[in-house]
Amino acid sequence: MIAAGLDPISQFDLKKMAELKVGNFDLSFTNSALMMVVTVGCILAWMLLSTGKRSLVPGRAQSIAEVSYEFVADMIRSTAGKDGLRFFPFVFTLFVFILFANLLGMIPFFFTITSHIIVTVVLAMMVMILVVVYGVYKNGFGFLKLFWPSGVPFVLKALLVAPIEVISFLSRPVSHSIRLWANMFAGHILLKLFAGFAVMMFAAGGLTMAGSFVPYVLVLALTPLEFLVAFVQAYVFALLTCVYLSDALHPGH
Repeated sequence: MIAAGLDPISQFDLKKMAELKVGNFDLSFTNSALMMVVTVGCILAWMLLSTGKRSLVPGRAQSIAEVSYEFVADMIRSTAGKDGLRFFPFVFTLFVFILFANLLGMIPFFFTITSHIIVTVVLAMMVMILVVVYGVYKNGFGFLKLFWPSGVPFVLKALLVAPIEVISFLSRPVSHSIRLWANMFAGHILLKLFAGFAVMMFAAGGLTMAGSFVPYVLVLALTPLEFLVAFVQAYVFALLTCVYLSDALHPGH
């Protein structure tokens, strides 16, 4: 049995901070909702700090904001073209929100909101809905070219290519959400497991206590890797969003 407080799954438990029920709906304020508020608050504080005193010779905060701006803008231009820059506010917000949520989740006793699949599914569905709505708005029936590529024999296209394209399109929000959730979920479990082993082995005393050095080193080694994963997953989510938006802008390509 895992000792109390060392259960690697317990870190993902939703806990009610303020209970609220409206009819049959539970609208209680949870630790997940609290971390969303904290995440948004940290982003607002960062943006206000970095843009409050703009100057020709930027300071550290302004430099980080400018680099972040250009990083996302270049990502959009390279995948969706210049037309894709109209979606810059949406993509930038997604990237920064996921990045801050991932990084804040690395702080001990904080809650990682992206480790809950319902959160990542909502983010992925936002992207999916935007792609479909804007794709139909801009291209009309031309949006269907996304599932009917040119240059392919009609029979092959009707029997094989088109069904595969439809299935691939419908599976996008699934893979988009699971990729982010699985990486954050698995990484935090590994960290908690090795940290738990280190604590239990050290508490056991004797030769076992000496062996606690191994999981402790593993925790130290995995922690910077998990910070890297936090950034990479925010980047991958934003990059795939740009790719999907490119289909809405240019369905025939």
